[in-house]
Amino acid sequence: MKATAGTDAALIVRNARLVDGSVVRLVIEQGRYAAVIDEGDDAGLPEPDGVPVIDAQGHLVTESFVNGHLHLDKVYTLPMAGDAGLAAYTAGSMGGAMTSIELASAVKRSYDRSWIEPHVRRALEAAVRHGTLHVQAFVDVDTTAGLIGMEAVLAVRHEYRDLVDVQVVAFPQDGLLRDDGAAELCEEALRRGADVVGGIPWIEHTDADAEAHVEWACALAAQTGRRVAMLVDDAGDPSLRTTAMLAEAMLRHGLVGRGVACHARALQLYPQPTLLRLIGLARRAGLGFVSDPHTGPLHLPVREFLEAGLPVALGQDDIEDAYYPFGRHNMLEVAFLAAHLLGFLSGPEQRWLLELVTCRAAAVLGLDGHRIAVGNPANLCIHHDERLVDVLREHAAPRYVVRDGVVVAASESGGWVRGVRDGCGR
Repeated sequence: MKATAGTDAALIVRNARLVDGSVVRLVIEQGRYAAVIDEGDDAGLPEPDGVPVIDAQGHLVTESFVNGHLHLDKVYTLPMAGDAGLAAYTAGSMGGAMTSIELASAVKRSYDRSWIEPHVRRALEAAVRHGTLHVQAFVDVDTTAGLIGMEAVLAVRHEYRDLVDVQVVAFPQDGLLRDDGAAELCEEALRRGADVVGGIPWIEHTDADAEAHVEWACALAAQTGRRVAMLVDDAGDPSLRTTAMLAEAMLRHGLVGRGVACHARALQLYPQPTLLRLIGLARRAGLGFVSDPHTGPLHLPVREFLEAGLPVALGQDDIEDAYYPFGRHNMLEVAFLAAHLLGFLSGPEQRWLLELVTCRAAAVLGLDGHRIAVGNPANLCIHHDERLVDVLREHAAPRYVVRDGVVVAASESGGWVRGVRDGCGR
């Protein structure tokens, strides 16, 4: 569109190359896009005095990144957990996933805010550096961890509230029926500030208990006006049906469009008719999905879900914990790994990868207006390269990260500065 820059513009980004190849000027006012102007149409357009201007130099400019799944209370705990849980989780067809969770839970006996909070800060610093400004963070709440991890994450979230939007999930990692008292603790976590009702029904010992787990979470979400997010079918067992349980409960409780299924790895083993039936059910429920293909040998059938029009995102899932030894909270790195694991290599598939960590991921989390368009919040990344293939290949920290029209991180030649607010240069 054509527009005239107003005198109250807060930031101008010129020579910004969008993913469709167009080169535009972005005019940002009061934290939102006020104009998106084709650079060929604004010859001689004056730039208001005193307004910071960034010249993107024809490099790619994208929406900021969205991480749909991260266990934020556990980041950097692998040295404490040891390798036994990691080996059980990633071996073979993931038959040892339950054993892995049981082994990893030992770390929670040592939970203390004195070490959890620095770990969370480190993960959120990495998020800002890499342009990840929206995170759905699962935090264990159970009779072993109590509310210690939740208190730590909520405290650090408050510190970073102007930099990163963190949606906190009250997550009964060890089950509800298996862990008497976890439900009450999750309800208390919601009263203290958690945003989303979590669940992991497949961890229960019977299908009836799994059904009760799902019913509790969806009823609570409906009662409190919240969303629900669950880890479902996270093992190599095609008889698992907790994804369907979640979708059915969402329909019963009026939660259409307010639920997220993470992992759903067992769906990769479903016969085609069963998978198609599940896709239809998920569409009716408005169920979104987050896949983390780099953290285990099985993964959601992402291609089939995208082709069916279901909302799908990628997630970091873990950063150096008992389930995954790497991770930099860099969603471009996650997309790069997913390119190989999912076979998304062509130009159109690279566009899919970008969307899976930006606008499609935002839709899964219920975030409105996460596109570069007039009226939307100005959350964006200015990259070092012109082509998407190079941005994915290098998966470097963006040259600039902008949140609500303010530059919050800058990276040049390997160094970076957080909290940049002026002096962008003309």
